Parts: sequence; C-alpha cells; structure tokens
Amino acid sequence: MFLQSARLADGSMVNVRVSSTIDAVGADLVPEPDEEIIDLGRRLLLTAFAEPHAHLDKAFLSERILNPTGDLMGAIMAMRGNRDLITLDDTIERAERAVRLLVSNGTTTIRSHADTTLENRLMSVEALAEVRRRTSDICDLQIVSLVSWPVVGQAGAESRALLREALAAGADVVGGAPHLDADWAEANDILLGIAAEFGRDVDLHTDETLDPGACGLADLAERVIATGFPNRVTASHCVSLSMQPEARQHEVAAKVAEAGISVVALPQTNLFLQGRDQQHAMPRALTAVKSLRSAGVNVCAGADNLQDPFNPMGRGDPLETAALMVMAAHLLPDQALHTVSGASRAAIAGIGDEISIGQRADFVVIDAASVREAMAFQPSGRIVFHAGRRVA
Repeated sequence: MFLQSARLADGSMVNVRVSSTIDAVGADLVPEPDEEIIDLGRRLLLTAFAEPHAHLDKAFLSERILNPTGDLMGAIMAMRGNRDLITLDDTIERAERAVRLLVSNGTTTIRSHADTTLENRLMSVEALAEVRRRTSDICDLQIVSLVSWPVVGQAGAESRALLREALAAGADVVGGAPHLDADWAEANDILLGIAAEFGRDVDLHTDETLDPGACGLADLAERVIATGFPNRVTASHCVSLSMQPEARQHEVAAKVAEAGISVVALPQTNLFLQGRDQQHAMPRALTAVKSLRSAGVNVCAGADNLQDPFNPMGRGDPLETAALMVMAAHLLPDQALHTVSGASRAAIAGIGDEISIGQRADFVVIDAASVREAMAFQPSGRIVFHAGRRVA
C-alpha cells in the first residue's frame, strides 16, 4: 500500500510505503506497478495514538450511576453501592463500544484498568478479556488488574489472592491504589512483589490526592531502584506532587527518572474530581508536569474515565486530552501530542512514535494542516491504520 502526499508532524511532505510495517518513507518515493495508492491530499499523518489509562469497565455509566458529591470518594462509593446494576454482558457491551470509539478517533494501543474487588471479583477482567478478543484485529488492548484496598496485612490476604487469580485469568499488568491503603509503603512493596512473581509490568494509581504529605511516588521510585525491578513501572495521577514545594518536586522527579518510571497525567478526570473544597486559589489537580519533564521522566497523558461517575464528560479522543495538556499543563502542542502518542506507547509497550522504516504501520490521518490545528479543531472523519490495515 502506498500513502501519497502525507504531511508529517514537522510539516514535511512525504510518501510512505507500508505492509504491516513501514517499508519506505521519502519525498521522492514513487508507487510500484499495481500498488494500491491512497492519496492523503496533504492531510496530517501521525503515528496512531495510545490511551495509557482507561477504565473501560466503567464507560458510559453516567446516566445509571450518579456521583452526587462529584469527588473521588463519591465516585468510588457510588460504584460500590450500585454493583447490582452492572452485569458481565453489559460491561462487555459498554467496553467494546468505548474501544471502537477510541479506535475511530485514532487510538490503536489501549491500556485499561479493570476493577478487581471483593464485590466485583473477576467480572471486569473477564469482560475486558472478551473485548480484547473481539477487537484484536483493530487495536492492542492491555488489561490492568486494579485490585482494591487493603492489600496489606491479614485484612488484605483475600485481595492479594484475587490479584493473583486475575493475573492467571488474563490480566496483563499489576494495578492498585496504594495511597488508599492504611500503609501505602507496604502496599507498594506488595504490589511490586506480586508483579515480580508473575513477571509483569506495574501501573499504580499513585497519590491521587491534593494532600501535600502524600509521597507514595517517591517511595515507589526508591523501591524500584533498590530492588532493581526489571519490568516497566507506571505511576498514574501523582496529583499530590504538584502541591509540594518546587525543590521537593525536583528531588522526587530525579528519583522517578532514575527508576525509569513513566508518569501518566489525567487532566480530564482530575480536573473534575479534585479541588472542589479549595475555592480560593483552586489547584489544577495535575501532577508536576514541568518538574517531571525537566528531570527526563517519560510523561504521558490519558483520559482516565469516559462518561461515568468519575468523569461525566469525554469523547474518547486523545486530541481532547492533548488539548487539555496545552491549556492546563502549559505544554506546547508538539509536546502535548507526544504525551498521547510516543510517550504513552513507550509506557505501555516500550515503542515510540517515529514514522520510520521498520516501525509497525499504525497511523491516524487527520484533515488538518498542523498538529496545533488538529488539537484546536479535533476534526472527525479520521482514517486509522492498525498494522497496515485500515480499521476506521
């Protein structure tokens, strides 16, 4: 297949030959006889987006499960109190709808957390495993087992056992929320230990609070360094870091960079959930993006929740997330694009966002003349390729 007249993110015009991978790229490249030609008409050709932090099992529950307080604990309690309104088949339907929406907007790599609680058991993991099977031809879906708290001590024994069951049943990544545990440092240690036991990556909800005293991220980095944990580690949210003095931010960021931990900022959901009790000088409720980037940390951005009790908004569009990173995190458009593309792909799968020979042919074509324009208008009607196949 020959993609003709493609505009890259840097504004250059090229032609691209693809099979399942990128076979050739060049301004002077010409089609071979009988080669299928797709004229992109100078539209923007980008590496397909990645969603590093979704909750597909909760998608589209806003009308069914209400969060009257609008904050994090209100959303958690709303979900816990209404589990009877959710079934396996219903979860599969909503999650698959969300995946297909994400793909239509240009996302071919998705990491989703799946509630693994004593009330929910393995239902969410099983539902997302079925969705992964149904959509394997259009995207890569990775499942994080989001184990509930506590995981420490005798009280956490059943949750620890359930996490091991989830990993055996199809979950790919160890997840949890150590900052909600009675002993968040011990929770970090336990979750890293189980991940090492199974040879899995880790993605933790970390310090999702405006309390400046929360320092689970620093502890996580120190443990990864001390143990030489061999797999990828991601810390999502990390909101409290933004409430700490700048010198402390730099100190923690340096440790995170040394540990090789990726950090996922989640502007949509955290802007909604956090800061409601601070009407004076209301915080933006994002992690310390500037300090982390300055230290060399791989900073990603995700949408988190999609029209559910944690976030009643969202279009399943990484360009929406990227635009919020411009407006709320003060990134420039090309930097914001990287957070929802190469940075997120690296956190999930260790791959980047270069359009170069040998890379898998995952693209999104957008009717825009620049990255900035794409974020500003977020046009519909995108063409999406996954491993060289047109999937949207």
